[in-house]
Amino acid sequence: MTKTLLTLSVLTTGLMAGLFAAFSYAVLPGLRRTDDATFVSSMRGINQAILNPVFGIIFGGALLLLAASLIAFRQNGVVRPWIALALLLYILTLFVTMGLNVPLNDRLETGSGSAESLRAAFENRWVLWNVIRAALNTGAFVAAALALQRV
Repeated sequence: MTKTLLTLSVLTTGLMAGLFAAFSYAVLPGLRRTDDATFVSSMRGINQAILNPVFGIIFGGALLLLAASLIAFRQNGVVRPWIALALLLYILTLFVTMGLNVPLNDRLETGSGSAESLRAAFENRWVLWNVIRAALNTGAFVAAALALQRV
């Protein structure tokens, strides 16, 4: 049962890392090529669409599964440090997401002014913090996978 729990941790952490990475190397470079109105409209649509049950289960599930795995492997001195590292990196990912990316999303959603000014206030900062959270989450995924490899 504990190996299944850790496997699910790796899966959900990996899915989140892939989502953030895909934004970094595909979605945002594609949107960078659009005009300001298209960029703002597209990001607003993405930010609304991503708030769905599947995303919620994976996003929150990774945190819960990593925490449960840490508890389940608390007596395993070989696996526990890797899970602890994965959990720490995932928590840092959540801090970046909730403390930086989401507030930028909210300002883009409710902001007024020209599409050009909305994009200018959003794009570069959001992209930077997305790359950072993608790197953190990828680190969490690697640490969780290394833990699973050691079971």
